[in-house]
Amino acid sequence: MSGFQQLYYTSCEHGLSGSSGFQFNAVSERVSAETRHRVEGLAGYEPPRSLLESDAPELLARCPVNLCHTRDRRGGATTLCVRYVGRDSARRFGNYFAHALHAEGAGARDGGGPLAIELWESPVWTTSVVDTTELPELPAPLPRGPLSPRAVHAFLRAHPGAEQLPALLAAVFAALAEDGSVVVIDETTDRIAHWFAAVSYLLPPPLARGLTFATYLLRPARSRLHLIGTVPEAHPEFGPDDEESYTVFDFRAGRFPDVVPTHHLIRLLTRIGVGSVRSVWSWTAEYTHGQERALGDWHAPVAAAAAAGGIELTDADVRAVIDWLPDAGHLGPRRAAVAADIHHRHRDLDDDQLARLSAAAGAGGDAALHQELEGKLHQSRIRAYMTGVENAPGPVPITPPAERRRATALWQRLLDEATTSRQRVRLLLWAVGARLDPAPELLAAQSLDLAHALLGHGDAGAGLREEVARLVNALPEFRGALTTAVREVLEERGGQEQLFTLFPANLLTERDLGGHERLLEHYWVAQAERQPARTIELLFQILAGRGQAAPDAALLRGLWRQSSPTWTHEEATEIARRLPSDEPVTEAVGEWFDRAVKQRIRDERDLRACLVLCDTLSAPGRYAWLRPVTQECVRVTLQLDATLHEAAEATALARAFRIPQIDVWAAPLALKRHRLVPAMLRLPADPARLRTDIREFGFTLADGYLRAVQRAVESSGRPDEVLFSHVTGVVSMNDERVGLPHAQREVVRALRHHIALHWPAAELERLARALRPYDSRLADTYREYAEHRLGRVRKWGRRLTQRRSSQAPRPEEG
Repeated sequence: MSGFQQLYYTSCEHGLSGSSGFQFNAVSERVSAETRHRVEGLAGYEPPRSLLESDAPELLARCPVNLCHTRDRRGGATTLCVRYVGRDSARRFGNYFAHALHAEGAGARDGGGPLAIELWESPVWTTSVVDTTELPELPAPLPRGPLSPRAVHAFLRAHPGAEQLPALLAAVFAALAEDGSVVVIDETTDRIAHWFAAVSYLLPPPLARGLTFATYLLRPARSRLHLIGTVPEAHPEFGPDDEESYTVFDFRAGRFPDVVPTHHLIRLLTRIGVGSVRSVWSWTAEYTHGQERALGDWHAPVAAAAAAGGIELTDADVRAVIDWLPDAGHLGPRRAAVAADIHHRHRDLDDDQLARLSAAAGAGGDAALHQELEGKLHQSRIRAYMTGVENAPGPVPITPPAERRRATALWQRLLDEATTSRQRVRLLLWAVGARLDPAPELLAAQSLDLAHALLGHGDAGAGLREEVARLVNALPEFRGALTTAVREVLEERGGQEQLFTLFPANLLTERDLGGHERLLEHYWVAQAERQPARTIELLFQILAGRGQAAPDAALLRGLWRQSSPTWTHEEATEIARRLPSDEPVTEAVGEWFDRAVKQRIRDERDLRACLVLCDTLSAPGRYAWLRPVTQECVRVTLQLDATLHEAAEATALARAFRIPQIDVWAAPLALKRHRLVPAMLRLPADPARLRTDIREFGFTLADGYLRAVQRAVESSGRPDEVLFSHVTGVVSMNDERVGLPHAQREVVRALRHHIALHWPAAELERLARALRPYDSRLADTYREYAEHRLGRVRKWGRRLTQRRSSQAPRPEEG
């Protein structure tokens, strides 16, 4: 190690300047001008005003001492001790003596010597001038002063502000990272030096050696060192622009920063304490890679070293170490030792943390620890999955045979711990997903026992249902066990035919029940409730299985379970076509056909379906299946439908619907409501019969018919012969003689008025001739309308002729 260059700076008569005054009294031979300039700038000293005229030794001893340490751009370090010496040779107050030591880059970086703060009160310092101008270099290491970890520890125990040490350390870390400054105010510079030493011991050694400080400055706001000390009498004042650059800890007045963010590393270091931290820093060197800079970079290595030394870590420290291990390849085999320290001392780690420790153990070559951690990790994961922990990871395939055997053994132990069916379901799912190798007889027994238990879970939640469905699809042994359990339940207890509609029997398929005809029939009945569109298909599957041609009442009630069981028209038609027409059916089938034919018809679509059904049932073999009253209903319905297509005159068609059954059966009534009026308007009407027969129509038919005629007239420009016959009959009605309700009389009056205003004169003349045999007065009225309209047309034509010029186009030309 190279030596330390010395510099004496004071007010003296003999020095390098050749005259009296402040100057370098003496320097070492190799001191550069740059170093002298720096020392001159740092050596300036202002005593507190009350001590300015100190002359007696006891007063000078009370003056603050400035131990200052800085570094230059090339890595060199300069440390100087400045003391107030009172008068100079001219007996003037204000003289001070600065003794500076400077080490070049290599020597400054050497960590073997004392820290700069440990030179406080070192015997190396002097305040005496020399007669020569050249000083020898001092060899390393320099002698330490009284400061030591033990001394600083005793100081902190006695100081009332010791609880501020974490905040002070955090502030210094921030100053090092952001080029800020921390100002410490205390009674004496000796106390300030102890604070600086406490911080230096707790800082990482590279940072401690890079810390710049001054134990005393009268005007700290003029400095940019990391740590600045001053005494209460200095009254340091910081302007608004300085507040962000200076963090002040006033231990005399008890004023400290409101909030200083404290990293977990700082808590760990202060918990270790100044008295023990040097040992931890020596251990830490084995865990660092040399590129640590920020607090977060140091936290994990320090925590790992502390754990190796038996120091208790907090959860935050443990997390830092575990998060750091995957990228700590520089540790080599030591990585496994770190994982072991954490694992043996902290048993409440989560799966992610265990996984990282396991990987570190494997990377560090500790196979036993890696196997132990993998087993614990597997146990934790399977237990979390079994108990339904939120976001618990699912199983992954285990390929190594030994690991699979251990996992299977663990799985079997957990089977005994499972307390609910859902936990057992999840364990079986885990066995499938992890590709475990349980004994076949164990798997079969567990599956059957679980299937029996699940058959009593009719109120199972959505989560259990989804998991059991997955298990049925993933584990053939469980699917077979579920089939066996269902069969056993149906054999032991009758009246369980609806079992297949319930969970979990509803998860089985026809393929699972092959060879069990009775089970299949129950399954098909349940499927009909779940898939109504397949009901007819399932009916005939059951009949084929039974070897029967037609169903009985019980089977029909089982397949159609609505409150009022009835086939739709379409269902009844399909069933009628699929039943053998040359074989008789049960009385129940006839009853169901009766309800299907007579059920309510809501619209034209229902009517068409009903007519198809009636036509299907009218075939001779099927007609024999029906009750007599059903046969009559089918016959009347088809007869009325045929009349709608075959009638030649409107009133005759209306008379065909004048039968007692028309209001009893749904199908004839629907034909009357939906098709009679449109059919009548397609046929010519006998006016003489219409004007008298309409009172026999009934209110609904008459009202619908009159309004239909009105709409037809209003939507047509010139009536055809069929519509003309209906109009003649309607407008010729005698309101009093027919006895129409008031609303229908209004329809007739509106129709008469519309015709008078909108029909052409020729049509009005024609209508007048048609009406004369029935109502001469009305005929005369329409004739007058026709003549009036014709007169207006002629008069308008004469006016056009008179006004047209000789050049205007004639109507035929236009």
